[in-house]
Amino acid sequence: MTDIFATDLSERTAAHSHHPQQLSQLLRNLSLNAGSKITLRELAVAMEDRSFGAFLVVFALPNLIPLPPGATFILGLPLIFIAWQMFASRRTRIWLPKRIGDYAFDNTTFFVFVNRISPWLQRAETLIKPRGWFLGSRFAERFIGLLALILAVVIFLPIPFGNWLPAFALAVIGFAHTERDGLGLVAGALIGIVSLAVAASVILAAGAILAFII
Repeated sequence: MTDIFATDLSERTAAHSHHPQQLSQLLRNLSLNAGSKITLRELAVAMEDRSFGAFLVVFALPNLIPLPPGATFILGLPLIFIAWQMFASRRTRIWLPKRIGDYAFDNTTFFVFVNRISPWLQRAETLIKPRGWFLGSRFAERFIGLLALILAVVIFLPIPFGNWLPAFALAVIGFAHTERDGLGLVAGALIGIVSLAVAASVILAAGAILAFII
């Protein structure tokens, strides 16, 4: 009987690791089970080993809307910080400095925010869902972290028309990482590679124009 129970428990654990709780459900449950305040550290802990992807999405999405000149310097730095940890950290989840991790916001506001974005998240979850996950180890995850770091650096640089596509690629990679979607991760990586080629073309063209003028 004990062996049967242990086998059943291990199968449930394996199934949960391959089919994790969806992001919309996780955020809603976090709000329902939290107190009056929620800190960024609590959010990172709740995400566990999916926190890298979740924080990439949070900081990549603002780069997809029109922003004033210089805004990418501000929004690009957190992406570099997150991607660097995804690539180089020994931890399985994101680490936040004490001052940032202790930053707290009202749970009521957070719950309203979750309710507003849940329909959008649920639509995205019909496309990005657990399947074909191939990053079974922290070592394998570092390769995606390296690509994310390069994309984050490109977003940080003031490249004309060179920020939107890398930000979109990071948003796809982050969401696919959160939902454990191997196919979505590959799609995001391909978009990222294309965006790097576009950015390189812009830099080369700008260099050629400057050389011609000078």
